[in-house]
Amino acid sequence: MESGKRIEVGSLNWFYREAEPTNDSARTPVILLHGLVSQGYSWRNVLPVLAEQGFRAIAPDWIGCGYSSMPDRRDFAYTPDAFISALEALIAQFGFEKVSIVAQGFLGSVGIQYALRHPEQVERLAIFNCPIEGAKLPWKLQQMSIPLVGDMMTQDPLLVDRTLEGAGGYRIEDSDLDVYRRPWLKTSDVGRSLLAILQNLQLKQATAEIEAGLATWKNPLLIGWGMRDPWLSIAPARSLKAELAELDEVGHYPQEDWHEKVCEALIPFLKRQAV
Repeated sequence: MESGKRIEVGSLNWFYREAEPTNDSARTPVILLHGLVSQGYSWRNVLPVLAEQGFRAIAPDWIGCGYSSMPDRRDFAYTPDAFISALEALIAQFGFEKVSIVAQGFLGSVGIQYALRHPEQVERLAIFNCPIEGAKLPWKLQQMSIPLVGDMMTQDPLLVDRTLEGAGGYRIEDSDLDVYRRPWLKTSDVGRSLLAILQNLQLKQATAEIEAGLATWKNPLLIGWGMRDPWLSIAPARSLKAELAELDEVGHYPQEDWHEKVCEALIPFLKRQAV
C-alpha cells in the first residue's frame, strides 16, 4: 500500500491510497481522513479490509501533508474552512454523491466539520480520537506552532517518530516510518505546511461547531476511541447519541496502533442496515 494515485482538483494535487471492492457491491464509498502529523498511509491496513467487504475506500493525504500539494499559505489558508472547501471539491471530483466519512485526529476533525455542513452527502460518520469538545492541542504539538521554535521543530524528520510513537506507546516498524519521514527528507515545504496548519487550526471555534453539530446529528454515528490516548479524553463522546467502541490498549492513532480493533468496530457499523 506504499504506492498511491494522484488527482488534480483545481490548483491542488491530491495524493491518495485506494482499495477497490473485490465484488460488485454498490456500497457507499468510504473516505478515511488522517490526523497530525500523519498521512493517508496510516490507513494502509484498513483499506484492504474495507475492499474485501465491498467498499471502495480512499485515504487521501491532506493538502500540506504527506505527498499531496504543499502550497504557500498565500495560496492556501490552511484554515478549517480552506480544508473543508478542498475536501468538498475532492469528493465532487471523484463524482461521489454520497460518502461515509472516517475521521481521526486533530486534522481529521475537519472531516467532522465537513460532514456537519453536508449531512445530505454523508451517509455515515465514524470518529476515532478527534477533538470533540473543549479540546486543546497537546504541548507536543503546541510547541511546533511557536514562531522560530516551531520553524525549527517542524523541519526535523524525527518529529514523526516521536509524535506517532509517543501518542500510542507502540514501536512503528522502520519501513513504515521511512514512508512517514520521506516528505521531510525531500522538501522543507512539508514542515512549513505543518506549521501553517498548527497556527490556523482554530480549535476553539472548530470544537464548538463539532460539539453543537454532533448533538443534533441524525445519521449513523460511530465513535471509536483509543483508551490510551494521552491527548484526548473519551468523556465528551460518552454524552453523545452514538455507537461507542472503547479500544483498550490503543492510543491516539488507532489505525496505526491496532488496526484490527478499528476494523472490528468500523466494518459492522458501515454494513449495518440504516434504520
